[in-house]
Amino acid sequence: MRYIALPDKAVRRLSFYLAMEEYIARHRTGEDCFFMWQVNPSVIFGRNQLMENEINMDYIRSHGIEYYRRKSGGGCVYADFSNIMFSYITDDFNVAFTFDRYLQLIAHTLNKLGVNAVSSGRNDILVEGKKVSGNAFYRTAGRSIVHGTMLFDTDLEALVRAITPNNEKLLTKGIESVRKRVTNLKEYLDIDIEEFKRFMRSSLCRTEECLSPEEIGKIEEIEKEYLRDEWILGNNPRYTLIRRGYGEAGEIEIRLEIKNGIIKSMNLMGDYFPIGEMEEFLDKFREIPFSPQSIGQVLDRIPIENYIRRLDRKHFVAILFDNPTKNPS
Repeated sequence: MRYIALPDKAVRRLSFYLAMEEYIARHRTGEDCFFMWQVNPSVIFGRNQLMENEINMDYIRSHGIEYYRRKSGGGCVYADFSNIMFSYITDDFNVAFTFDRYLQLIAHTLNKLGVNAVSSGRNDILVEGKKVSGNAFYRTAGRSIVHGTMLFDTDLEALVRAITPNNEKLLTKGIESVRKRVTNLKEYLDIDIEEFKRFMRSSLCRTEECLSPEEIGKIEEIEKEYLRDEWILGNNPRYTLIRRGYGEAGEIEIRLEIKNGIIKSMNLMGDYFPIGEMEEFLDKFREIPFSPQSIGQVLDRIPIENYIRRLDRKHFVAILFDNPTKNPS
């Protein structure tokens, strides 16, 4: 695996590193690539999440915390300079294989340091049953990108306050809950964060390449897309029905606009992992009756497993036609 380095030690916006992943995916093929990065306090929410549902805007603004949207699925994440972000780019196409291989590789490397780490669930790495890393996946330019957190000495209280609604009772319970479920690597290591980064770099990568100033400029051009208000705020469509469910695929919220029993639009929110073109998938449900039979006919033609990781048609249909939440339009 090749390590991709930057020519300086400047602290850049989180959006730059997302653009850097895309640039590497487009211009470095044939070999797995890896790099690490750190940012000033920031929150980053998944491609399909509603921003207002995920972050405490009052807290974020009063504490100068930045916020961004990524192109991968999954849930909202808080990062500060005591958290290390990992980015892994590969030609592998199989989602489950890529995810599992990467998580096992990172867990194995942590074990070399004497940390009892294991990959777990959809996208986590645990140490003694507590989460130290959460990861997400997406594809671009024909390559796969896995990126995620590595909590080293992150301020867990700030983490909870940044991504929890502004309600003191919920905040208190959230902080208590996070401290039971989440931990920092610092609790298990006798080395500092810089030494840890050097170990991970040397253990995972055999070669190194430094990006040129010209390439930095090209990455900054890609970054502009991540800074557009239209991208950060997302598309919050009108709807008349909401369906919610949770399972192996993660949290799924289906929003539908229905007129005279006909689906006019469908939108999916939540922390699921899309692996296909979601617009292509959702367009197939336009102008059809809102019924199990019609939905089933669409799913006969386009298997949902090709678009959302670990979501099967039985669960999808069950979410759609069980316990609706109505929202008058």
